[in-house]
Amino acid sequence: MEKLRRGMALHIHEAWILLFVIPALVTPAAINHEDYPADEGDQTSSNDNLIFDDYRGKGCVDDSGFVYKLGERFFPGHSNCPCVCTEDGPVCDQPECPKIHPKCTKVEHNGCCPECKEVKNFCEYHGKNYKILEEFKPSPCEWCRCEPSNEVHCVVADCAVPECVNPVYEPEQCCPVCKNGPNCFAGTTIIPAGIEVKVDDCNICHCHNGDWWKPAQCSKRECQGKQAL
Repeated sequence: MEKLRRGMALHIHEAWILLFVIPALVTPAAINHEDYPADEGDQTSSNDNLIFDDYRGKGCVDDSGFVYKLGERFFPGHSNCPCVCTEDGPVCDQPECPKIHPKCTKVEHNGCCPECKEVKNFCEYHGKNYKILEEFKPSPCEWCRCEPSNEVHCVVADCAVPECVNPVYEPEQCCPVCKNGPNCFAGTTIIPAGIEVKVDDCNICHCHNGDWWKPAQCSKRECQGKQAL
């Protein structure tokens, strides 16, 4: 009987030890909160505790979250047009911006409206730039000028008919020139114009006045053993 009482006392003592040791081994980190979701009522009450500032009638808030006082001037977002904060919200300028010049080469966007800072004041022709009213010759037969409209107007030379049958083209000259003066053909012989030329023992020739492309006019002379042209 005495032995039974001692055994029961030992088991009761061990039970008390377990009651104190086991809670100490369980740490808060060991508890996975995902396994114990909060009640919907607790979540709702937690969200109700969030407070958002209400600036209606007191100020204005831009896209970045900056707050402006009533009457304060600011630029919302990426706009270059200013706004004024009012009790009804921001009132922004929306002007009718002038059209940009079609020949504008430099545009700035620092203000509410884009502004042209540089207008094209030259002409571009075949990869080269020319000043307004500048005259130039891109080729020996062309005469060009840079107009105020930034456009190039050119005139191509109209060469006259040369007064010879053997014209030559000189460097940097558009039209052919007669280096030896006016002439014409007498058969296969070239004779100068303005004079009579004895081309053989039987014929004397001269060129037509003004019609250098026509064959020479020849007159026959008496000759022996010779055939006239």
